Amino acid sequence: MQFLHILQLLVLMTLANGTPIVAKKILGPRFSFPLDAGTVFFDGRPLFGPSKTIRGILISVLITTASASLIGLDLTIGAIVAGAAMAGDLFSSFLKRRLNYPPSSQALGLDQIPESLFPMLACRDALSLTIADIALGVGIFFIGALILSRFLFRAHLRDEPY
Repeated sequence: MQFLHILQLLVLMTLANGTPIVAKKILGPRFSFPLDAGTVFFDGRPLFGPSKTIRGILISVLITTASASLIGLDLTIGAIVAGAAMAGDLFSSFLKRRLNYPPSSQALGLDQIPESLFPMLACRDALSLTIADIALGVGIFFIGALILSRFLFRAHLRDEPY
């Protein structure tokens, strides 16, 4: 098991997924532009929805990439984690729109698994992660995200407790 790499990835995945939330609270609507620019998919629903912004993606990639070297990983790993976490988040949003979930609504598992599984898989070869390492990382992230989300809600950083 690669416990150190799993912990490092958990830190980066938390940053990647958390910085857009913090940026929203700090910046409000400033510099917020929907990534899908209001595009509607052929099913008549938004592609991703208004809560997925260019600002969120950019700040996630910048902060996560810059933070990688602070925890002993190459900047490239930080960029990969951020990009893959955001891809997982967009994948979740896309599926939630297809399933007719409103923006920012909760979908247990769908909200946590892709945004942790995608980065773990993307870093698998570079960090010599096994399937067990990936499963452990996703499991810890899943539980941690549920706990951290409630904390962020109580700290008035999240609008919803999930």
